[in-house]
Amino acid sequence: MNKINWNFDNTYFNLSKSFRESINPTPVKDPKIVLLNNNLAKSLNLDFSKINDNELSEIFSGNSLPTGSNSIAQAYAGHQFGHFTMLGDGRAILLGEHVSSSNKKYDIQFKGTGKTAFSRNGDGRAALGPMLREYIISEAMHALNIPTTRSLAVVKTGELVQREKALQGAILTRVASSHIRVGTFQYIAARQKEDELKTLLDYTIDRHYPDIKNSNNQALDLLNILIERQCDLVVNWMRVGFIHGVMNTDNMTVSGETIDYGPCAFMDTYDPKTVFSSIDQTGRYAYCNQPAITKWNLARFAECLVPFFEKDQKKAIKIATETINTFEKKYEEKWMNMMRDKLGLFGLDDKDKSLILDLLTWMHEKKVDYTNTFCHLMKLAPKENKLFEDNEFKIWKKKWEERLLKNNNTLNKSIELMKSNNPVVIPRNHKIEEALEAAEQNDLEPINKILEILENPYDNQGEITDYQFPSKSNEKYQTFCGT
Repeated sequence: MNKINWNFDNTYFNLSKSFRESINPTPVKDPKIVLLNNNLAKSLNLDFSKINDNELSEIFSGNSLPTGSNSIAQAYAGHQFGHFTMLGDGRAILLGEHVSSSNKKYDIQFKGTGKTAFSRNGDGRAALGPMLREYIISEAMHALNIPTTRSLAVVKTGELVQREKALQGAILTRVASSHIRVGTFQYIAARQKEDELKTLLDYTIDRHYPDIKNSNNQALDLLNILIERQCDLVVNWMRVGFIHGVMNTDNMTVSGETIDYGPCAFMDTYDPKTVFSSIDQTGRYAYCNQPAITKWNLARFAECLVPFFEKDQKKAIKIATETINTFEKKYEEKWMNMMRDKLGLFGLDDKDKSLILDLLTWMHEKKVDYTNTFCHLMKLAPKENKLFEDNEFKIWKKKWEERLLKNNNTLNKSIELMKSNNPVVIPRNHKIEEALEAAEQNDLEPINKILEILENPYDNQGEITDYQFPSKSNEKYQTFCGT
């Protein structure tokens, strides 16, 4: 199987057994390849040209493991909707770290490969719909220039999984710069063995942030880096109207990549309180709450690192608290700059904040589509909306146009800036559902079409208006975990 160019280096496997369980995927009956991400394969220096679909299916179902892999289920914990639980990979197996020709390391993980020691009451399997959803949305996020795990393949298992009803089983191959999470630190911290925690801290720095290896306070530097990374990530989510839906601490990576596309969705009509997840009854993970939850998760990360900030515990807690409290200022500054970019504003102006908030307030009150409002301002709206003839909007637009002319700026420069920050197409929820339903009936054309369109979200692609509007149905859209 080395004709594919797998090149595994299993450093996580070499950590002590506290961090993982050695386990092979449970073989499946009749695997069939559904999707293969050739572009991603190329960037990983993998070559699938010399093997047929049957061999591909065997590989990506876990029936035939690559030479050099060491499959494990990783241990981690998590605050799930605020409640602490010891968890772990209950339906995922890490094959190891594939090293590309440019010496970059990528975790290769199968999702839906059967029971592990961490499965609790789960069957360790995954259904086709949620695995295809993760493939589509993670690839869309990558095309939107947002740090994310990616999807290499989806295989049908030829077996049924029982959820509310019997569904087709599937396995997703996920690629990440690593699967180390805030929850990984929580799991090891809960064991109260400082040497293991130090091992994880050193491993994380070696793997992701070698620049701080010689620092006097590595733990504090790591916390500061993570605050920056997570601020940047969530500001990016807010930029495109993405709602993660399940921001538990086990779904926050130390690499700063978006992970776990369970009940996620994109906002259509602008409403800060938008929630799609069927299990988020209180709106804990609503669009507007994502920054506050990010800070909360980072505080849980800081708690794990307290022993390394300072020997004196009181001083260490003070350092942790003060560091975490830098979050709001950093986030607001990054968010303001992001909104300036969306509006094509160069330089700073005292009135920028009120200009931005006035637009968002108007959008909320008039129930306007978030993405298409910015398309309208760029003169790229798929079709004109009468709401933009509203007098209040016209007054706002005049103020915006006056602001554009400041800082020796030209309108063309502003529009270019806007075009690189405002997608003209996002994964519209009803189009995703249509594609998933078709795939259940073995029709892959809608999925292939949507993947092709979402590959270039900032380009004016011509005849794609069908993909640029929310559903005409007034029914509230809900997403589900898939577990």
